[in-house]
Amino acid sequence: MTTTPSLADGTDSTGPADWREANQANWDERVPIHLRSSFYDLPAFVAGRDSLQDFEPDEVGDVSGRSLLHLQCHIGLDALSWARRGATVTGLDFSGPAVAAAGELAGRIGADTARFVTADVYDAVEALGGQTFDIVYTGFGALCWLPDITRWARTVADLLTPGGFLYLAEYHPFADVLSEDGQAVEHDYFERGALVFDEPGTYADLGAQTRSNRTVEWLHGIGEVVSALAAAGLRLEFLHEHDHGHFRLPAGLYVPQVYSLRAVKAR
Repeated sequence: MTTTPSLADGTDSTGPADWREANQANWDERVPIHLRSSFYDLPAFVAGRDSLQDFEPDEVGDVSGRSLLHLQCHIGLDALSWARRGATVTGLDFSGPAVAAAGELAGRIGADTARFVTADVYDAVEALGGQTFDIVYTGFGALCWLPDITRWARTVADLLTPGGFLYLAEYHPFADVLSEDGQAVEHDYFERGALVFDEPGTYADLGAQTRSNRTVEWLHGIGEVVSALAAAGLRLEFLHEHDHGHFRLPAGLYVPQVYSLRAVKAR
């Protein structure tokens, strides 16, 4: 986190009543910025670069011929990386411009079986017509946009075929409480209220000129996530913590920056 957030004084337990609208406006505006950014580097991706972290394919295993749903897929690079590995991919995101960009990108790389759907993650079961998947994938920076992890876990369980699994690769919540230089704890790990930010630019281009700068986010501890999945009837196969991810802390600082887990639905 680059600035200190304010705690929301919203109208209900999820925070400000307009949290979804504010977040969607923020993401919609940033789609064209991300498409031209060096952070996402679309020319390299079209040429064959894989957007997944090195450990993800090893932990997920062979996806050839398997159906995979990527929740909160943004512009589709991770979803299409799985498609290149042989999965039949569906991506879902609440940003219409992001979904349109993902569909266009699928066409550019010849991922003819990939499809992308515009819907809120909580509405995914209905939006996908009750279809279920062998794998539900959720990638980095997704859970902080969701106020209700219990509802998210139930949604994931409903989207899985019996014997299918969730694979989650996410920023470690401990890293969220550190100072920007990673050398001190600055935030409350156990804060569960809505956090309101007002920040111009985007992680992909800090100097970008933007207008929709207000976002509402939530912290979710690992215990909260794992307990929600267990309550939804999913069995945890592993939980791994990693000291590296998209960003690196100064040399000599070894703290968990990323975690990954796989949880299976009973047959």
